[in-house]
Amino acid sequence: MAERRAFAQKISRTVAAEVRKQISGQYGSSPQLLKNLNVGANISHHSVPLTEAVDPVDFEDYVLMHPPIIDPGPLRDLLEFPPDDIEVIYSPRECRTLVQAVPEESDVDPHVRDCVRTYTEDWAIVNRKYHKLSTGFNPNTLDKQKERQKGLPKQIFESDEIPDTNSYQDDQDDLKRRSVSIDDTPRGSWACSIFDLKNSLPDAVLPNLLDRSPIEEIDQQNEEQRKGNRHKELFALYPAPDEDEPIERHSIPEVPREHFGQRLLVKCLSLKFEIEIEPIFASLALYDVREKKKISENFFFDLNSEQIKGMLRPHVPPAAISTLARSAIFSITYPCQDVFLVIKLEKVLQQGDIGECAEPYMIFKESDTTKNKEKLEKLKSQAEQFCHRLGKYRMPFAWTAIHLMNIVNSAGSLERDSTDSEIGAGERKGSWSERRNSGLVGRRSLERTTSGDESCNLSSFRPATLTVTNFFKQEGDRLSDEDLYKFLADMRRPSSVLRRLRPITAQLKIDISPAPENPHYCLTPELLQVKPYPDTRVRPTKDILEFPSRDVYVPYTTYRNLLYVYPQSLNFANRQGSARNITVKVQFMSGEDQNNAMQVIFGKSSCAEFTKESYTAVIYHNRSPDFHEEIKVKLPAYLTDHHHLLFTFYHVSCQQKQNTPLETPVGYTWIPMLQNGRLKTGQFCLPVSLEKPPQSYSVLSPEVPLPGMKWVDNHKGVFNVEVIAVSSIHTQDPYLDKFFALVHALEEHAFPVRIGDLRILENDLESELKNSISALSSAQLEPVVRFLHQLLDKLVLLVVRPPVIAGQIVNMGQPSFEAMTSIVNRLHKNLETNQDQHGRNNLLASYIYYVFRLPSTESNPSSPGPGSCVLGGSMHYATMARTAARLASLSLSRSRSLSNSNPDISGTPTSPDDEVRTIIGSKGLDRSNSWVNAGGPTVPWRSPPRSSTEVMQAMDRSNRMSSHTESTSFLQTLTGRLPTKKLLHEELALQWVVSSGSVRESALHQAWFFFELMVKSMVHHLYFSDKLDTLRKARFPERFMDDIAALVSMIAGDIVTRFQKDIELIERLNVSLAFFLNDLFSVMDRGFVFSLTKTYWKQVSSKLYALQTPSMLVSLRLDFLRIICSHEHYVTLNLPCSLLTPPSSPSPSVSSATSQSSGFSTIIQDQKIANMFELSVPFRQQHYLAGLVLTELALILDPEAEGLFGLHKKVVNVVHNLLSSHDSDPRYADLDVKARVAMLYLPMIGIIMEAVPQLYDFTESLSQRGRSNVVTADDYESESSSMINQTVAMAIAGASVPQLSRPSSFLLTPGTGRQYTTFSAESSRSLLICLLWVLKNADNIVLQKWFADLSILQLNRLLDLMYLCVSCFEYKGKKAFERMNSLTFKKSKDMKAKLEEAILGSIGARQEMVRRSRGQLGQMQDCQISKGATIYTA
Repeated sequence: MAERRAFAQKISRTVAAEVRKQISGQYGSSPQLLKNLNVGANISHHSVPLTEAVDPVDFEDYVLMHPPIIDPGPLRDLLEFPPDDIEVIYSPRECRTLVQAVPEESDVDPHVRDCVRTYTEDWAIVNRKYHKLSTGFNPNTLDKQKERQKGLPKQIFESDEIPDTNSYQDDQDDLKRRSVSIDDTPRGSWACSIFDLKNSLPDAVLPNLLDRSPIEEIDQQNEEQRKGNRHKELFALYPAPDEDEPIERHSIPEVPREHFGQRLLVKCLSLKFEIEIEPIFASLALYDVREKKKISENFFFDLNSEQIKGMLRPHVPPAAISTLARSAIFSITYPCQDVFLVIKLEKVLQQGDIGECAEPYMIFKESDTTKNKEKLEKLKSQAEQFCHRLGKYRMPFAWTAIHLMNIVNSAGSLERDSTDSEIGAGERKGSWSERRNSGLVGRRSLERTTSGDESCNLSSFRPATLTVTNFFKQEGDRLSDEDLYKFLADMRRPSSVLRRLRPITAQLKIDISPAPENPHYCLTPELLQVKPYPDTRVRPTKDILEFPSRDVYVPYTTYRNLLYVYPQSLNFANRQGSARNITVKVQFMSGEDQNNAMQVIFGKSSCAEFTKESYTAVIYHNRSPDFHEEIKVKLPAYLTDHHHLLFTFYHVSCQQKQNTPLETPVGYTWIPMLQNGRLKTGQFCLPVSLEKPPQSYSVLSPEVPLPGMKWVDNHKGVFNVEVIAVSSIHTQDPYLDKFFALVHALEEHAFPVRIGDLRILENDLESELKNSISALSSAQLEPVVRFLHQLLDKLVLLVVRPPVIAGQIVNMGQPSFEAMTSIVNRLHKNLETNQDQHGRNNLLASYIYYVFRLPSTESNPSSPGPGSCVLGGSMHYATMARTAARLASLSLSRSRSLSNSNPDISGTPTSPDDEVRTIIGSKGLDRSNSWVNAGGPTVPWRSPPRSSTEVMQAMDRSNRMSSHTESTSFLQTLTGRLPTKKLLHEELALQWVVSSGSVRESALHQAWFFFELMVKSMVHHLYFSDKLDTLRKARFPERFMDDIAALVSMIAGDIVTRFQKDIELIERLNVSLAFFLNDLFSVMDRGFVFSLTKTYWKQVSSKLYALQTPSMLVSLRLDFLRIICSHEHYVTLNLPCSLLTPPSSPSPSVSSATSQSSGFSTIIQDQKIANMFELSVPFRQQHYLAGLVLTELALILDPEAEGLFGLHKKVVNVVHNLLSSHDSDPRYADLDVKARVAMLYLPMIGIIMEAVPQLYDFTESLSQRGRSNVVTADDYESESSSMINQTVAMAIAGASVPQLSRPSSFLLTPGTGRQYTTFSAESSRSLLICLLWVLKNADNIVLQKWFADLSILQLNRLLDLMYLCVSCFEYKGKKAFERMNSLTFKKSKDMKAKLEEAILGSIGARQEMVRRSRGQLGQMQDCQISKGATIYTA
């Protein structure tokens, strides 16, 4: 019996194969449908397989030869990019202040001039006006969905109105049980009678019900009613697919702006002591105990009454409004638990040490004022005397500190009405404990100080008013910062030593709150008014400059040039004579005469805005005092060798004696501001001279032993001082300083150049310049970032304007390119947190987007002659040695050396042929991978050129890579002008192609930077040369396009060879290349960009043949394709109005004109209609990008594709994303336009029809509630046989198959047992909505013509697909909607049971008995057999 069965099966297969041959003729010529039937090869012998790339149509020629004949309107806008598509905008940069921060001097050096220009010039932005309409900027978000759904009518469905099934059945049963009378029998019930008919009311008459109407008219009315209230945007009704951040999202970088940390507003309200007898001066500053660093400048404020201030009137000039500030905004970039707000108090100098002067404040109480009136009057009288005589001198008095994070954390946990609280404790607990109302904070605030930095948020805590009640007396021998850090660290300990100290009782009230975003009446650290500043008479708020505890990597964007001087200590122990009450007068001098003291020292509080001198506080009777002063200086923009800081030491006589001067000079020392042209800052230990310095002292250091001068302690260092500069013009890095100095020396032709101890002559300048460029990698990272814009600008300048040194033009392209790759990679590695999703560093991206521009094209007024040196020169847009007229032998024989630009090229070639061979053999050019154009055959990786064209390209690159150190006279003879202007994009492409080793690897790691830099350079070049309106084929020279093709080929080769080794790098490289080609569509020959896309596609496809698991590489190609297709003019790039004619005969036909004027007409040939619905060669050529998308869709959805199942969702999302974007694009709102767009996706109908067996089953019939995740071919063959002739069904399936609830109609490949993996519900739903969008918007005539040519089987499959759509999207009621997610992911039934239901539908009694006899069914309980049917009951 087994043999007979095998024989029968063999006969069945034979019959099935014969039937398939007969049926295959009904399938038309669709390659997708024929592919699965294995008969497509005989139909289209010239077709290109989907796995291979086709040659794209020459876009520019096609557009030129097919001029638009449509009237202006939305449809015509599809034919070409808008004329205003791309523009260069100079946007004024936002300025915080009312007046731009610029130097006051008009005469400044070139470096300062360049810095100021960088900080003040407008942003140069390349704007793609329609970029916001691309999928990258126009995501289908939830908020957008809600906006698009406005105006939808509220729908009421019957399924939601009917009662629940169970309750409805109960009501019917109850109705049957009741005794029903004639009177209460409802009309239409089961108990109807003649009485009902006689007494019931008639229904309303339906007018025209029996009138005869033409079928066409009825169909038209029905169609109009269907379209009446239809929502225009289909995807507005469908939720966006659940996916991560779209890969094509390319966010606009943030505008470069001045750096601020978290900002804190501190308002000083009042300061009150137990006794008020003299002025008290206060200052605030922030300290980080962990880093042991002061993290802000001082804020000086004066809370004295006007009466008390009057005691100093003889010594203090009228106060400037800027010195009357009582509120300040502090910035904290790195907040932590160890930040303290330190308050220091000073008073007027008087006789006696600090302890004696502070004693009255500790013993007298305000309540005892009457009892101690006489003593207080005496104290006040003494204070007035000291103010009158010593009013300009200060002495330290007291200090306290507020643990900032305790306040922030406590304020955040309190109610907003708790605004007035007290900080401080009783005398026993000391003054440092910061508690609010003693009980509210308690130990909790102290415990919080030990927590991590995660709670250090200064932007959202509630404002708090604090009262500091206790101050510490300042110890005269513990004034240094080291002592302060010890005190602050001790304050955090429970057993603080400070608790046992006797405090000075006072009340300082301050407000602490988050700073508002735009505070009024604010002054910058340079005292410039910040917008808004409505009234200049209002007391201002000061922005306090931050000294970050760690490096801050943000480029400078504003002019700032400040100097901070911190005298620290003095040792006069070994000095002879009386020098005990010592103060230091600090002056900033422009010369050596006293009249040269510059008024650039900032005033403190209640004084003039700027002064010429500043005094340190005096420690009474101390020969070795410490200082805690901060002197702030506004540095001049232009410094000379004579600018210096002068320190004069005075002994102050506190007792008034006859013939005794108030102050006696006891020493002098100084710090020259410049040393070998660099700003001199840092820590100094200076010797002090007993005599006034001699003439010309300012150019020398005090360490130099000047003859005849007397020094304290034998010329030893006795004065410690620190000088800190916060400057956006002084780099304070030796490598950067040297580089900028050499570049500016070239610009100014200033030789020799003195840098440090070196004196560089003109003949040595080339090597020094190249060494300085290579040494930039050794510079500190923070100054590199701070001066990033200027640094990159200068490197770009060296590339586009090769300097002329000693009459020779030196090509600086290669060293500059190498330096850029080094800088960009360094930023990427060290600032990993400052990157977007594509790995683009935000600082570099903002430089390209806003700052970068091509250097000025102005010519130098005087043409340099032989022997001169110039950077810049006449405007010449051709890259040197590129013209065809220039003979290779001539240029090579005149070249002095080739090693200056490329070390891999030999220095002295003997002949042009030898040089070409050398170039071809060099490792740099082997790696270019571009010896042929994109459309030509692929060259093996690292293979040498094989054709004469390739050799000529190699020779051309070798000429361009030479250092070009020809004499200027020869160059003038050859070209008639000095070719000192190159184009950045050409040079970048050339340098990149020929790069090798670590430079090439670095460029690959940051390819996005050089790609975006090239694109902006290209746009600027077109803009400045008025070429934005020229034909695209004439915009760029052929040699540049060759370099671009070589570059793309090289990078595509890297992608396909390295994707398994370094996937992170390759993913970034793949995305960068895709964005580059996307950008090129806007500026270059679009047909050329298509050829670049083909180059990439071809290399990937070639690699796929050799891979066992191609999913990773196909995923990279999908990402590439999605980014390419995210272009805002994607539809136009696909030539939506073109007819699918062979490329060899692109002339317009009569049908073309008719089609473009009135939609698709009936005269379109049948073959053209068929081409629209299949991925034919004409379709893939003329609709190139859409063809690539649909090709990927067809290949990945192909059930025979191995290893690509995981990409189903990804490829469906690509299509869904495009169609959703088209649906919401206002440019395509017109129905005719939308029909043209839908035409690009007509082949998708056939692709989805093929995939029907793989789609998720959304039907919910009783006999079939979803298919399994794996469906076999035999399964679907059996399903489909019901819709064809019964004989054919018997031949195919070998048995009679009963009708199923969801019939299908297609035959599949006769592979017995082949399995299809079912798509997920989400992917299937997205695919079906895409299908419906195409059917909804496509031209009805075209669809009808295609439907008319379909076979019965194809129509059945299409109807089956429509039934699946209805099942998927039909409204199943609220409850079903709520359960949709759980139903979607519900587990499928057992495979055996599913196959039984799908093939048999029900089990016959005979089959069951046979199976039972074989023991296959096992023992089954409660089984009843009745009339050949088996009913299973639980």
